[in-house]
Amino acid sequence: MKREILLVPHASRADNLESTIRAAEILQEAGITVRVSAPEHVLPELQHVEHTPAAAAGCELVLVLGGDGTFLRAADMARAVDVPVLGINLGHVGFLAQWEAESLERALVRVIDCDYEVEDRLTLDVEVTDRSGKLIERGWALNEASIENLNRSGVLDAILEIDGRPVSSFGCDGVLISTPTGSTAYAFSAGGPVLWPSLDALLVVPNNAHALFTKPMVVSPLSKVAVESASATSPAIVILDGFREIAMPPGSRVEAVRGAHPVKWVRLDDQPFTDRLVSKLRLPVHGWRGPQS
Repeated sequence: MKREILLVPHASRADNLESTIRAAEILQEAGITVRVSAPEHVLPELQHVEHTPAAAAGCELVLVLGGDGTFLRAADMARAVDVPVLGINLGHVGFLAQWEAESLERALVRVIDCDYEVEDRLTLDVEVTDRSGKLIERGWALNEASIENLNRSGVLDAILEIDGRPVSSFGCDGVLISTPTGSTAYAFSAGGPVLWPSLDALLVVPNNAHALFTKPMVVSPLSKVAVESASATSPAIVILDGFREIAMPPGSRVEAVRGAHPVKWVRLDDQPFTDRLVSKLRLPVHGWRGPQS
């Protein structure tokens, strides 16, 4: 049976390029065909594919060598054809990656031996309509849908709705609707709580809002979260995972629900999320004694 893997590197640095070349060599030596989604100068002898829904068709998984931005772009290709995605962090924090750069070869052995598990990560399905209810565009997100004001000299007048009922209206820079996976990303920087990835929930975080009740909210995964912009307010934009964009003219409406299709996520170990959180954010834990046996 032919095995094939899509390699998605962040190839802007020399050390990243070296890791990409080494990964391709190891996989090919094991009889695995490698295709790559990268500039043409990266591994020019391999099949190159554009970032399209069919980029990973026929592959057993998508292997990401880079940071969180690279992972999110790779997840877009993996989800389109329902194949799992594995990240090895060559960036900075790299919350979405499973292992770090120094463990690359060990991770590749696990991939070659099919020695890994796959779990589902909750996603968002997002729909934007104009003031007449006409569909502007649909999209999806693994991390978050970020509604952002385009007029930096003023505020976006927004009305938040949960399950068909109004919650509050306020002026703001925007509103974030996040998954548990995305709770450690932009939503965290905007003051939202960290949610464990195994939690089924949606997170709503008003961004720099001018009102009394603008606290982050954790809502049911069955809820429908909507944000309407006032007809006389500034135009806005909905940014999905930092790189897919949908225009949001004044008077339009954004609806977000739990995604119908999760992202398949490769796990190489059973490290608790608590340990990842402490490691990635470099949290102080000195003096911890642990439970008494």
